[in-house]
Amino acid sequence: MKHAWLLLLITALAAWAEPLPVVRDAQAPAVRELVDLASLNAGFRFDLRYATPNNFVHATLYPVAKAYLQRDAANALAEVQHDLATQGLGLKIFDAYRPLSVQQRMWNLIHDERYVSNPAINAGRHTRGTAVDLTLVDRDGKELSMPTPFDDFTEKAHRDAPGIPADAAHNAKLLETTMIKHGFLPFPFEWWHFDYRDWKKHPPLDVPLDQLP
Repeated sequence: MKHAWLLLLITALAAWAEPLPVVRDAQAPAVRELVDLASLNAGFRFDLRYATPNNFVHATLYPVAKAYLQRDAANALAEVQHDLATQGLGLKIFDAYRPLSVQQRMWNLIHDERYVSNPAINAGRHTRGTAVDLTLVDRDGKELSMPTPFDDFTEKAHRDAPGIPADAAHNAKLLETTMIKHGFLPFPFEWWHFDYRDWKKHPPLDVPLDQLP
């Protein structure tokens, strides 16, 4: 547990030490590099909770049910999907790019950096279009057993949590190792959250999903 906290502290300090200006122009290059994951036709499943009231805020936060990532991250995620397909598995996406204004709304409710990035420190992770929340599904789209449901803000969601059932621990580890293989970094406190390896190089964005080019 101490190792996980140390990792979070180092990551947060690194992001804070290299602040980038927030991009709010929908025509800016960083925004135009966002890719709609559905457009890749990679076979992803979607359960975009924040485009519905079915989330921890109990309100609809996104005007459209779409998931975007920066181009390199999106292509890497398609490679993960292809890799898993050889095992009869796939990915279900819960969340990807998140506007900074939505990140701030979440932080106002959950002042715990283990589960929601503090916008005052690094302007968030999802805001850069390089973070993705997801899980594994079988060939029929049924979710595999995992340590907790999505957005379970308890210690059971931590990657080093003890006492996790064997099948759930195996599935979480399979997701983690496959994501790492293709360039994603696991977040220590949420089994479902991954950041693409170059996430700190991208500026935070605050462009609503329905205004993306």
